[in-house]
Amino acid sequence: MSVFTVHSEFSPKGDQPKAIAQLSDGVLLGKKCQVLLGVTGSGKTYTMAHVIANMKKPTLIIAPNKTLAAQLFNEFKSFFPNNAVEYFVSYYDYYQPEAYIPTSDTYIQKDSAINETIDKMRHSATRSLLSRPDVIVVSSVSCIYGIGAPEDYLEMRVELNINHEVVRNKLLSDLVAIQYERNDIDFYRGVFRVRGDRVELFPAYEEDKAIRIDFFGDTIEDICEIDPLTGAGGKHLETITIFPATHYVTPKINRQAIIQTIKQELKIRVEHFQNTNKLIEAQRIEERTLCDIEMLNEFGYCNGIENYSRHLTRRAPGSHPPTLFDYFPNDFLLIIDESHITIPQIRGMFHGDLSRKTNLVEYGFRLPSALDNRPLRFDEFLNKLNQVIYVSATPAEYELEQAYGNIVEQIVRPTGLIDPEIDIRPATHQVDDLYEEIQKRIRMNDKVLVTTLTKRMAEDLQEYYSEMGLRVRYLHSEVHTLERIEIIQDLRKNLFDVLIGINLLREGLDIPEVSLVAILDADKEGFLRSERSLVQTCGRAARNERGKVIMYADKMTPSMKRAVDETLRRRGIQQAYNEAHQIIPKTIQKGVTSFIDQIYQDVSHQTQYSVSESKEQFVSEDKLGELIVSIEKEMKQAAKELAFEKAAVLRDRIKELKRLGMV
Repeated sequence: MSVFTVHSEFSPKGDQPKAIAQLSDGVLLGKKCQVLLGVTGSGKTYTMAHVIANMKKPTLIIAPNKTLAAQLFNEFKSFFPNNAVEYFVSYYDYYQPEAYIPTSDTYIQKDSAINETIDKMRHSATRSLLSRPDVIVVSSVSCIYGIGAPEDYLEMRVELNINHEVVRNKLLSDLVAIQYERNDIDFYRGVFRVRGDRVELFPAYEEDKAIRIDFFGDTIEDICEIDPLTGAGGKHLETITIFPATHYVTPKINRQAIIQTIKQELKIRVEHFQNTNKLIEAQRIEERTLCDIEMLNEFGYCNGIENYSRHLTRRAPGSHPPTLFDYFPNDFLLIIDESHITIPQIRGMFHGDLSRKTNLVEYGFRLPSALDNRPLRFDEFLNKLNQVIYVSATPAEYELEQAYGNIVEQIVRPTGLIDPEIDIRPATHQVDDLYEEIQKRIRMNDKVLVTTLTKRMAEDLQEYYSEMGLRVRYLHSEVHTLERIEIIQDLRKNLFDVLIGINLLREGLDIPEVSLVAILDADKEGFLRSERSLVQTCGRAARNERGKVIMYADKMTPSMKRAVDETLRRRGIQQAYNEAHQIIPKTIQKGVTSFIDQIYQDVSHQTQYSVSESKEQFVSEDKLGELIVSIEKEMKQAAKELAFEKAAVLRDRIKELKRLGMV
């Protein structure tokens, strides 16, 4: 049985003891689904940590995005310093999937920038799951996407023991087979080097620790950890297990059989295209697949190997690929954070992926088996679940129905902080009225969040307030992911005072410096102004003792009324608790975490493309527009000629010109 021990200077308070006991009892009684309805700032993460410690089960925690996953990882890492707390999200800093657009005959080659640190952490997660029982993995919805089969990952591991006889050249061959590269000059993750009777290896799942293996003849004389930079020796080991450098590995004994099944599918596909008089598609799929087969035969790997995952894992057509769930034991515990948005994300992933890949298959860029390299369908996801706890301040109808009344409320905050007061004002002069309120907050050295309905309004409002002398930034979906993280951290570091956004300012953002949240056009009922969205948005001001929400509206909508009523209910519960325990609310004091910086250091500008011309060279909008049209024609021509690299460079140049400019 695994041992989880929570390390914290605090003890459960408020509603936490009751919530921990009810959720733990529910898991022990075998309840399939439970809901933790916990308000912002009530310590839901702390409650989850104690439930995990009580249950002593490997646990998967799914968050709706990388930022929230990183925040949770950081907190669980501090709660469980002696256990394996891992981080599993998409390792792409930038990702342009492979696609084909038939209407313009444009092929877009897969383009990506892999974050090495996140790749390491993904390997660390799977290694921990296969080697120890006390594991907590914090993941985004990336966990429902295919990775290599755990049985192959385990089978291809290399185990070494002191005083055991191992032929050195056999070890080198085994390392190459599990996708480690030999490089005697540059030493980095996924590389090994050889110096006489000494082999040094930098495992794919380590960040600052390499392995040195010393031979005496054909006997392993010593194994020790070393600093990969200085080479200084550290801890000596009796035994070590080296896991593959990629999740897509195939035992050599199966390789020829796998290649044969790929060839059989290729033959059927070529015949299909020829019989339907699609000769270009027939030639295209044959050339591309034979090239991949040659690489697989020689190296055991090829670019886009994930598209052959059905063959590599020897699955039947139509079956789902192995995912992170397959690395967990059957009795694992699943916690879905911010479930009201995470569940819809999981539900929608499959169909978007299918639409894109269908064109690639129909036009001869990929074999039909590529369709089986996909995220799980929602029904497949549900079949993977053992026991699940949905966590949200505003659980959706789906979670409430699944829980069958097993709903645990956590309304009371141990800090005594009360849900913010809500002030409803006319929307007629909302911009100028808000300016006065912002000035008051700045004088108190507080921060302000403003939510708008459109990107244009967010940008226009930012420009207007900047001209009025305010330090203000905006945030919406067109802002680069890494830049979003930097903007939020800059707000907390007092580099500006007002952050304007749309729906990016809702779930999970932990900014205790914010004492005012302004909701413009609150009466425009819809997704962004639904009851759940309004409650979540109000929660951004719940970590500050001076927390206040202003809803600008000319009428009271049903969603606004329900949100106000729920907020008043929660305020009443908290106020009663504070009076009973003589608690004076105080703003949460929390440092700016460096975890995101650690992951994304020096990569925030890696994916920003450059062009030879500068913006100043264009004297008018027309000339810039004409240049973009010209480059677009050149890009399409390159794609027609299958000059994919040239097309990709031109595409990136167009992106940069549009980002810089006036169109």
